Amino acid sequence: MPGRRELPDTLRRSPRKAQDTWIEAHDSAVEQYGEGERAHRVAYAALKHTFEKVGDHWERKKGGRKGPSDERASDPRARRKEGSEGTAGGVDAAASKRRLYERARELGVEGRSKMDKDELVAALEKASRTRTGRARGR
Repeated sequence: MPGRRELPDTLRRSPRKAQDTWIEAHDSAVEQYGEGERAHRVAYAALKHTFEKVGDHWERKKGGRKGPSDERASDPRARRKEGSEGTAGGVDAAASKRRLYERARELGVEGRSKMDKDELVAALEKASRTRTGRARGR
């Protein structure tokens, strides 16, 4: 099972279901596309349908909401578009502003009360990157 050996650190700190989702999607993509970045992108896209990145790990989306976490994940052609921006780094950008605000409060994001939805997504993405970096010892 190549996915088990390639499991990213953020997933090692996450629930077993998140790990299994990523591994299953990764291994299937390896069979179809071969090893490499594409298999990892497929695995993360599958993971983002039911999980969101919170700090340095992944948690199941609240409220039973399923589906892509950002615009790029919902449109597979989006990543091929010229000048297309990246994903929201695992942050559930499709969540309500209230939900994003709650996550920002959990992670201690300062200035969250004055942020609009896009700013909350960006702040959560930054907080997650920072916590992941700390967890890796950077």
